[in-house]
Order: sequence, then C-alpha cells, then structure tokens
Amino acid sequence: MTLLPPFERDQVRSLYDLALFSLIDDARAVHRRHHADNEVQLCSLLSVKTGGCPEDCSYCPQSKHYETHVEPEKMLDIGSVLETARRAKGLGSTRFCMGAAWREVKEGPAFERVLDMIRGVKAMGMETCVTLGMLNESQAQRLKDAGLDAYNHNLDTSREHYGSIIKTRSYDDRLETIQNVRKAGITICCGGIIGMGESIDDRCEMLRTLANLAPQPESVPINALVAVRGTPLEHMPPVDPLELVRMVAMARILMPRARVRLSAGRAQLTRECQIFAMYAGANSIFYGEQLLTTPNAEAASDHAMLRDAGLVPAAG
Repeated sequence: MTLLPPFERDQVRSLYDLALFSLIDDARAVHRRHHADNEVQLCSLLSVKTGGCPEDCSYCPQSKHYETHVEPEKMLDIGSVLETARRAKGLGSTRFCMGAAWREVKEGPAFERVLDMIRGVKAMGMETCVTLGMLNESQAQRLKDAGLDAYNHNLDTSREHYGSIIKTRSYDDRLETIQNVRKAGITICCGGIIGMGESIDDRCEMLRTLANLAPQPESVPINALVAVRGTPLEHMPPVDPLELVRMVAMARILMPRARVRLSAGRAQLTRECQIFAMYAGANSIFYGEQLLTTPNAEAASDHAMLRDAGLVPAAG
C-alpha cells in the first residue's frame, strides 16, 4: 500500500476500518520496504525534574493540579543523570531521553544544567532526546548547539478532543513548539495517547495531523493511557490491546520512514501482544523499569522477549 500526504479524513478513517489482518499485512509490507526487518531500537527515559508542573494535562500525575503519588522533586544533578545514561547504554540503549516537568523552557541555571546533561550524554555516543515543554526558536537553537538529536513534544490527541484533556495550553502552542524545533534542525519525536475517552475519529485525526506535518516526525510514540489514581482519568477503562496494535499499524503506513515507538502502557500488554505490535511496524521500545513516573517492563524480560521473537537491538 502506498499513500502519500497530505491525507484526507476519509482516507485515514478508511485505513482504520480495514479488517485487522489486512491492515497488518499492509503495514508489514511498508515496514519491510523502509526498515531492517528484525531490529528494534532500545531507548531509555529518565525524569530529570519530577512533579510540580503547572499544566493540567488530565492524564499526568506530575501536574500540581492533582493529588497523586508523585511529589515535586528538585532537578537531578548532572553526575547522577550521566551515570544513569551509562548504565542504560551498558544494557543496550542507544537513545537516552530526559524529561522535565515544565510548562516551558525558561532561561537560567536549570536550562543550563539540561544543556550540560545533553553534552554529557552525547559524548557517550548515544542519541539524545529531551522533553521540556514549550520553547522558542532561540532555545531550540541552544539545544541543537549542545548536541541534541531529538525533541519530544506529543500532540496527545486530536485538535477536537484536546480541550477535554488540557486547558492550560492550546493545540497551536504544541504545533508552534514543533515548528521551532524543526527550524533548529532537531528531529521530532511526536505521537499521542489513546484511551482518554476519545472517539475513533479522534484517533484517526491525531495520526492524520502527525502524518501531514512536513516533514513528517522521525519518531512517533504510540502510548496507551496509564490511568493513575488522583488524575481526572483515573477511572478510564484499559485500552483494548488490539486497538494499540491497530494504531501502530496505521502509524507505520502513514509515516513509513518514522521509528514507531511502543511506549507508555506497554507494561500492561502481554509479550505476545507486544510482539504483534512489532510485527505491525513498531521498531522501538522505551526500555527500563520506569517511564518518567509510571512502571515499565523489566530489562531482562524485554531481552528475552526480543530473543524469543528473533529480534535484535538496533546498533547505535
């Protein structure tokens, strides 16, 4: 199957409506044309500044608006971050992502520390990625100058559903940050979350918006909601695992050259479902026992899963 952007709403919905096996067959064919058939990139994610975020994202336990298990913490020191990165590299990770619970980047000592973290991780020969909230063009350029490879800034959901999930910033704010990052020559890591009460059309619109970015994101994380007590979405039912597989397959067809990352919610999937998602086009996983503040699969079980599926970690 060959589809070219810009995509129309009915094109993407028609893709969703395919029988699952037909969708997977098409996604698998696209995947094999553009990517090594048996490689999965291992990425690690560390929260370098946890909690106390002024945003009101309904899914996030780090928001100061909600009473959750997450307590605000001081920013980590550079030495401890670099030691975590060294351990991650030793376990096979080739990409190290650092997240700070900020609404936006502000000039000052905290930002300078993040820049030093980037320089230190880059010096280890790893890909560097950060997620720091909104930023302007000059801040994006400073990140690029420090050696940043990728910036994560998810759209989360469709434009239509966005206001039901976040009220402290707009959809256009997110798109502006992505544009600022792109202007600086940094690659984009941008995906979304399913299971937040959105409709099927919302899911399709999120993928359509991503796929219509020019150029398309180099990295697309597909997340399933991890419902955390104390957040407004704590009572949402678990995502049907096959819906996550369907989203991975659609992302692969719509964004053929991107790394599609099986991300949050992976710990709630069986290993068989994870392998099915990789067959459908996911070729990266977040690796390590925690994703910012929510649990993730253990490293040993991930290695065993990849080995049993005949998959190998991608080289750096």
